[in-house]
Amino acid sequence: MTAERTRQLAWAYLSRVAEPPCPPLAELVAEVGPVEAAERVQRGAVSAELHGRIRARREINCAAEDLDTLQRRGGRLITPDDEEWPAWAFLSFGRKTPPVAEDRPPLVLWAVGPDRLTDVTERAVAIVGTRACTAYGEQVTAELVAGLVERDVTVVSGGAFGIDGAAHRVALACEGATAAVLAGGIDVPYPSAHSALLHRVATNGLLLTEYPPGQRPARYRFLTRNRLVAALSGATVVVEAGLRSGAANTAGWARALGRTVCAVPGPITSAASAGCHELLRREDTVLVTRAQEIVEVMGRIGELADELEHPATPLDGLTDVQRRVYEALPGRGARTTDEIAVAAGVPADQVFGPLAVMEINGLVEREDGRWRLPGRVRGGQVGTAGVGAHDGQRVGDQR
Repeated sequence: MTAERTRQLAWAYLSRVAEPPCPPLAELVAEVGPVEAAERVQRGAVSAELHGRIRARREINCAAEDLDTLQRRGGRLITPDDEEWPAWAFLSFGRKTPPVAEDRPPLVLWAVGPDRLTDVTERAVAIVGTRACTAYGEQVTAELVAGLVERDVTVVSGGAFGIDGAAHRVALACEGATAAVLAGGIDVPYPSAHSALLHRVATNGLLLTEYPPGQRPARYRFLTRNRLVAALSGATVVVEAGLRSGAANTAGWARALGRTVCAVPGPITSAASAGCHELLRREDTVLVTRAQEIVEVMGRIGELADELEHPATPLDGLTDVQRRVYEALPGRGARTTDEIAVAAGVPADQVFGPLAVMEINGLVEREDGRWRLPGRVRGGQVGTAGVGAHDGQRVGDQR
């Protein structure tokens, strides 16, 4: 047996022997290496703390079968020894206050898919949300994911119903990169209704988990899995979420790991957006509505969101003095230059110039030495220059 095969068997055995993450097991591996650690665990020659964690499973050794299952699926076991191990992404573990047992990197990762994990983590965003999403949530997810794929961002999620599934489907439809982090074994698609979707992710992107083959998902495993979704991403975006939800839990992990937390606002009457609104009440949550805004907070330096196009009005090009003079004109009737000067707070000798320029542009008109807004109602007809639906409404007036 080759040394590499021996190490793989040791890693696979250790992956099953304790429920991850297991800090005392990780410390033993770091101290003596995976092969020696596996031998000690099998003999029970470990600390009392670790013995309590491995006692129920240490006699179960199906590492060879697990690796065969992985090989049949075209997968690989990613360990801290490999170049593909995302060491930088996992450096943030151990910062949570107060400390919790789950705040540790995985021991290994079981993976299937052509994408390399280091490439995935280089530029990735987690898109998460409620399983019971609304049509609004699906639409927003589609728009965000399409924009992220266009900007070469990998979409990471958990493969669940609702927002997760929508994120994976749109990324695949746009021929973008996507990764799904499972809460069970690589050979246990969950939910089962997403078997085809997860197969497509494994074929075109990356499917990964810290649980060995055959492990069934459980509620606590979903919560443990969420830390990996957050750790592998530069930012976590919550599209829709209840007040108590897995998506909110993922956001909590992202914050604890020093990642940016983003949330999409929704209707205040929608329970599906209540968790997002609760997140947005925090100063460290970024409100996002477009993919560009997400990339701005997690992308490369200088990668800024495009400015939104604002409705243009004829008043946009006015100087400050011209605008003050314009605003001094009444909605109805006309004024002399002296009256305009008083109303605008501009010296009388500085009023005529702005009025002349605005007259050329059709914003004001002169009649019998007095100035007024053009387009007043005459004979039931509304003029076209500077008037809205009502007589005297100014150009650009928002009242």
